[in-house]
Amino acid sequence: MTPQQFLTHLKQQPLAPAYLFLGPEPYRRDRCREALIQRALGETGAGEGAVTRHDLDEMPLEAVLEDACALSLFATNRVILVRGAESALPRRKSAGSDEDAEDSAAPKGADAKLAAYLKDPSPGVTLVFEASRYGFEGEDKKKTERVSKFFSAVPVAVEFARFSASEARAFAAKLARQAKLTIGADELDTLVEALGAEASRIAAEIEKLALYAGEGGTIGEAQIAALVPEARASTIFALVAALGRNDRAAALDILDTLIAQGEYLPLALSFLATQFRLALAAKEANLRTPSQVQAHFSRFGMPMWGSRAEQVCQTVSKFSSGKLRAALKLIYSADKLLRDARPDDRVVMEQFIVALTG
Repeated sequence: MTPQQFLTHLKQQPLAPAYLFLGPEPYRRDRCREALIQRALGETGAGEGAVTRHDLDEMPLEAVLEDACALSLFATNRVILVRGAESALPRRKSAGSDEDAEDSAAPKGADAKLAAYLKDPSPGVTLVFEASRYGFEGEDKKKTERVSKFFSAVPVAVEFARFSASEARAFAAKLARQAKLTIGADELDTLVEALGAEASRIAAEIEKLALYAGEGGTIGEAQIAALVPEARASTIFALVAALGRNDRAAALDILDTLIAQGEYLPLALSFLATQFRLALAAKEANLRTPSQVQAHFSRFGMPMWGSRAEQVCQTVSKFSSGKLRAALKLIYSADKLLRDARPDDRVVMEQFIVALTG
């Protein structure tokens, strides 16, 4: 079920003996955990031992089940939070490609012991298994399915998928309204993109912006760039524009600005790589307008805001296909140097700029 369905379930249904929180998104997981604890302990209060925390990276599942069976002298109801639920699974051999073979030293039958416990659970005890290591896409999907299968005896599983770009944008706008902040659409796009559409980080940064601006305050691009460490997109895009004009002096000046802002230069290089790759793909697809760019990349599962599509179009207009390919090759070389023993990240970036504008 989804987090919203889970919150509705808490209001309308009796507590289950165990829950599985599956997925990497922390914001909604934290709120669902808090709601469950409130539901379980709200009437009796959180006495000593009412909430217990375990980590399966440090102890076996059997020990958690033993704790669940133990009676508490101080708490009528108990909630046992269990992190690292993935560690309960039998380990697979890491060598070779035999991924289905299990390590002979791995614990056996832990899932069966869990199923046996859940057939006759301790009254007043609620187990919450949190498996946050893997997502629901790409290579993580099979791992998540394996975790879900292992905990199949758990009656309620809640999936915490990462926010999509549109969900994060709507979430940021909602928080801004609640904080009585005035933030423009482009500024919200910059904020959400800079924070990787992560709800926890968005909530923390909007709270910080609200404290800075005060009730009814207005937040512009300058405030976001100054107060949000990751929000350097506008400055980095200015670097892209300077490189497109073949303006070496301006590009080096912008590099100075990034360094003064405390920008992590490998991250800036990663942004440049993404921008040039998108621009090259757009040029090869003969895309000419921001709307065409948005539609093209959305078709391949890459949601893109209007402001970002405009940036891609501008990059397409400033760079030829040959220069984009040359830029990507130089970025590859610079990235290798940044990962190697080196005197200074700044030297590597200056060499990249000089080579591209030569």
